[in-house]
Amino acid sequence: MESSLELTTSLPGTSLPPLRSRIFKIIVIGDSGVGKTCLTYRFCAGKFPDKTEATIGVDFREKVIEIDGEKIKVQLWDTAGQERFRKSMVQHYYRNVHAVVFVYDVTNAASFRSLPAWIEECRQHSLGQEVPRILVGNKCDLRDAVQVSTDTAQKFADSHSMPLFETSAKNPNDNDHVEAIFMTVAHKLKSQKPLVLSQPPPGMEGTMPMRKSEEEEERNAWACSC
Repeated sequence: MESSLELTTSLPGTSLPPLRSRIFKIIVIGDSGVGKTCLTYRFCAGKFPDKTEATIGVDFREKVIEIDGEKIKVQLWDTAGQERFRKSMVQHYYRNVHAVVFVYDVTNAASFRSLPAWIEECRQHSLGQEVPRILVGNKCDLRDAVQVSTDTAQKFADSHSMPLFETSAKNPNDNDHVEAIFMTVAHKLKSQKPLVLSQPPPGMEGTMPMRKSEEEEERNAWACSC
């Protein structure tokens, strides 16, 4: 995979060439309702979103982080978990991916059982084991409702050579933990491979998600964030 760099503005008052920043594209996948959007929002905005609704199509967010003195742009692509809202966006979603974050809901065993299907979808789109991946169990704040034990999740993660993180996008005390999850991926990428410049497809150049009501969901197969 060839590397590519994004040029930033030259330093004022100097003749130096513009600085270059490298870019990660990280996709976040899992069943609908597991909290993918909340995790990416927590990382990028540092807080839990005021409103939480089902994603339709793709949410795209980005954040500039610093690793070892180098500023790097992280792109987070969060797809709808429902198949009828994803079909038209799948090819764009899996293009030039550098890392994958699989998310399940610790209070929903069905979302955990769906993980092999999500892993298989990655394989079908040519994302091999060389692409770093991690497993995240979300909604750990709901301790009394947990259906997936840490031991069970750890065995699954080990069998697929993934590190496991358990967290809560909603709990403000886990803010640093959520950031650590994505920073772990970024550090791993930086040390393992060059980064490719990847941009959202036309009409997706924003970080604000587009939401639709239940009535609109029935009328539209999908929509993207703009």
